[in-house]
Amino acid sequence: MSKNSKSWRHGLAVGAVAVLVAGVSTACGGSDDSSSSGKGETITITTFGDFGYGDLIKKWNADPKSPFQVKETKIAQWDTWKQTLTSELQAGTGLTDIVAIEGDAMPQFLADGASDQFVDLSDKSLDNRWVDYKYKAGQTTDGEQIGYPTDAGPEAICYRADLFKKAGLPSDRAQVAKLFDTWDDYFKTGQEFVKKLPKTKWYDSSGSIAQAMLNQVEYPFQTADNKVNVDNPQLRSVFDTVSKYSSNLSTQAVQWSDDWTANFTKDGFATMPCPGWMFANIKSSAPKVKGWDIADAFPGGGGNWGGSFLAVPKQSKHQAEAKQFANWLTDKDQEVGAFDAAGAYPSNVAAEEELSSRNEKDAYFNNAPTAQILANRAKAVKPNLPFKGDKYSDILGAFQTAIQAVDDGKSPDTAWKTFTQAVGRLS
Repeated sequence: MSKNSKSWRHGLAVGAVAVLVAGVSTACGGSDDSSSSGKGETITITTFGDFGYGDLIKKWNADPKSPFQVKETKIAQWDTWKQTLTSELQAGTGLTDIVAIEGDAMPQFLADGASDQFVDLSDKSLDNRWVDYKYKAGQTTDGEQIGYPTDAGPEAICYRADLFKKAGLPSDRAQVAKLFDTWDDYFKTGQEFVKKLPKTKWYDSSGSIAQAMLNQVEYPFQTADNKVNVDNPQLRSVFDTVSKYSSNLSTQAVQWSDDWTANFTKDGFATMPCPGWMFANIKSSAPKVKGWDIADAFPGGGGNWGGSFLAVPKQSKHQAEAKQFANWLTDKDQEVGAFDAAGAYPSNVAAEEELSSRNEKDAYFNNAPTAQILANRAKAVKPNLPFKGDKYSDILGAFQTAIQAVDDGKSPDTAWKTFTQAVGRLS
């Protein structure tokens, strides 16, 4: 989650954001009646986007053996929650017992000083629970475990098979996968597509493609010793490539904006980078649209977008209970349940193995074997790529702003200069 950044689990949207407070009976709304059952303490958790926890929390609260009740607050987007999380950490009060942290932002919360505000969740019995690179991404340099991994974000490409047919392109997912071997292949196919269907763009937003390409750059913003450095050819290549195709292949909509959502229902675009958590966004944005499918491929090999953590602030008055529940939520059965509910592909090794063995198909995506596709995509991900330093999330936001500036009509050189100036102020 994260699903996640302009919520890079889950997008850099601009403007007012609705905050949904979910009752314990469901993570998507409802009354708060079960918290008044009188059965032990009630612990609280804040997530963003859709972690798929609604039915899991309902199950926990309904179990007579549960030692406490749980109430979830769900914020629509990471950026909004990040501001609240940061300010209430500084204030030393106001946070829930468990907080979700987006993966790209985790490094800044692991930094000296910030990590001191979280409970050390270390537990040797859990050392082999999660894929190694996700597990270590929640650790400080001295080995304290600040966050338990929830999901990972291996990426495939979601596409509109019906629009591919109209454009005279292959629509079968095995054939489509061959069109997405490299980024050059992907953009070349896109140019062919828009010539046939000029009213439909090739991809959902410049920002999502920039993010996807960025996930394959080893050191995009900082060196291995955390020094800020955006003067590198790979980063500039991503910027220049996305800028080049901005007017021709992109909707130029800001991801997560109303315009972006509207494009789902008016054949606005044909493809998009697709980690598992994106499935729920597609379904909710276009519930009646038929034609979506998923190719078991990703340009350039593999990429991971998103994946979040559960952490326990020291200001919590129920630290032991919060750790227990965070442990439960990230165990095998619960991470499988979160995938079934919201497409959050698990970072839990046993959960990954179970989903792969089930090989179930998703009717919405033309009966695509979604879990198997994501398992294959996960194998293509290079661990610890890209390197995420303590300023990764903030610089990523500035980079996405520069990408959007090109969409809005600024010259690439001007947008790049503004970006480097903004980064200079962060250094």
